[in-house]
Amino acid sequence: MSLTQPAPRRTADRAHDAHGDLVEQLDQHVRELVRREGVDPQRDPALVRRIAESVVRDHDERSLTGAVAPVPDVGAVVGELMARVSGFGPLQAFLDDPTVEEVWINDPSRVFIARNGRHELTTLVLTGAQVRELVERMLKSSGRRIDVSSPFVDAMLPEGHRLHVVLEGISRGFSAVNIRKFVLRAGRLGELVELGSLTPSAASFLEASVRAGLNILVAGGTQAGKTTMLNCLAASIPGGDRVVSAEEVFELRFPHPDWVALQTRQSGLEGTGEIRLRDLVKESLRMRPSRIVVGEVRAEECLDLLLALNAGLPGMCTIHANSAREALVKMCTLPLLAGENISARFVVPTVAASVDLVVHLGVDERGVRRVNEIVGVPGRVEQDVIETEPVFDRRAGELRRTGGLPPHLERFERAGIDVHRILTGAS
Repeated sequence: MSLTQPAPRRTADRAHDAHGDLVEQLDQHVRELVRREGVDPQRDPALVRRIAESVVRDHDERSLTGAVAPVPDVGAVVGELMARVSGFGPLQAFLDDPTVEEVWINDPSRVFIARNGRHELTTLVLTGAQVRELVERMLKSSGRRIDVSSPFVDAMLPEGHRLHVVLEGISRGFSAVNIRKFVLRAGRLGELVELGSLTPSAASFLEASVRAGLNILVAGGTQAGKTTMLNCLAASIPGGDRVVSAEEVFELRFPHPDWVALQTRQSGLEGTGEIRLRDLVKESLRMRPSRIVVGEVRAEECLDLLLALNAGLPGMCTIHANSAREALVKMCTLPLLAGENISARFVVPTVAASVDLVVHLGVDERGVRRVNEIVGVPGRVEQDVIETEPVFDRRAGELRRTGGLPPHLERFERAGIDVHRILTGAS
């Protein structure tokens, strides 16, 4: 019987292992110095970088004597140490990549990313311990928690990325992790025109509608660009208005001199202290707002928003829906969750009187986010169906003027806006 000798390991494998050992050794040294100096890696990454650079430089100088292995690429090693100590380890490269829109982990061996609207399975393979350590580090920076009593969590990472985690037990096999990156592609409506999301005439009309104080509902599916559109619309709010926003986690970012941003809070370990989105909508009305912006309505807070809009407070929000018509139907359904004494006879006419415009967004077959329709809501109801008047509609791949008019033309006149000229130019 002959024994087969194992094949010699390739040079590349040995080099890879040597690099891993070197980085592991330097990583331990950096962490020791960080602990000794009492540095918070998440809050002071610049100091961590200086420590890492010092450690790598000292090691490289020692390598001249032959006592230790040399550092092949000082900059790359420092970057890897920063990702390990101050960043989010193996995921940091995806978070730093501007082309990556989203990162999610189905299980440690299946890490996906979204790029240009399309999903990709990466070659990254993690361990269960690495995933748990990453989640703990991410939540530490946000101040939120996840445990058996609270198995879901939404949190904001330092760079503005949104983290969502479903704990193992609710998610089969492993904890499910999703990081939606904050990628600022557009901050104003004009920049959405440059990206091809809408036409110049539609952008001019939407900007005029915001200045005139119309209530705008932004609708669309997941990753259709609703928050980006809401940011761009809010950037058109006149500087003399006072804006109060309410969100699950801070995602809105728009320039305004008088803006207070509020976010929800989960309950503490004792089960108290929870602040719901509905609480924030109510609280915002006590803060002398000229405008109210709600990041997304998905439950009973829709009733409180409708009551605020119906009382004459201009506002805007987003909602998940497949069309402008379905967005209005959903706005009529969600308030019913607020209590048994809330009926459709009250809600439907209230929605018709409160919502002025619906902007529906979609993603085309190439992954490009586009405005599909802009619909006016004149306030009329026929047999419990809210009438609508299309102002812009996408036909043959192009957003075109349909001939409809927005409601409340007198508001445009008071703001000194000739909406007829804007829409005539769009024809």
